[in-house]
Amino acid sequence: MSFPTPALDACRERLSDELKDIRLNLGSVLTGENLMPAQAFGVAIAAARFVQCAELVTALESDLRSGAGVTAAAVVSDAIASAGLMAMNTVYYRFRHMLGKETYEARSPRLRMSRLAQPATSKLDFELMSLACAALAGCELCIKNHEASLVHLGASEDACHDAVRIAAVINAASCGLAS
Repeated sequence: MSFPTPALDACRERLSDELKDIRLNLGSVLTGENLMPAQAFGVAIAAARFVQCAELVTALESDLRSGAGVTAAAVVSDAIASAGLMAMNTVYYRFRHMLGKETYEARSPRLRMSRLAQPATSKLDFELMSLACAALAGCELCIKNHEASLVHLGASEDACHDAVRIAAVINAASCGLAS
């Protein structure tokens, strides 16, 4: 980790002994080899918001603001936008994909999504956050589209893999903190 994470460490300490693996993963997953710290934290914040774990959101945002300084505001802003848009999109597009009816495919979603094209950080960073949320929702179409977009933008499959690993650990930690 390139900066201290006292708030996240406090969350980790609250995880029970039964969740020792999750506690250890939460300590290591944000130090991936393929994402910059701000990217990893952006993915984690988006995931924590997506699974509605206020304790993790607060801890991650606090540590990011303390450690990353100026870039933190843009990262948090994109994490909020990504989690919100993906909460909408994964429901809508999963519905269309699961039905597989041409009549629905032909309809325009008529849902605003302009933030996808105009993120506060970068298109690549926003897509990493979106991929994490898509994985949490289990929306196959969204996962495939965001992964393809990331590869097109120059992200490695390893970076995509790290984003989904972060989302998985955030999801598991949120279960442990819910009790």
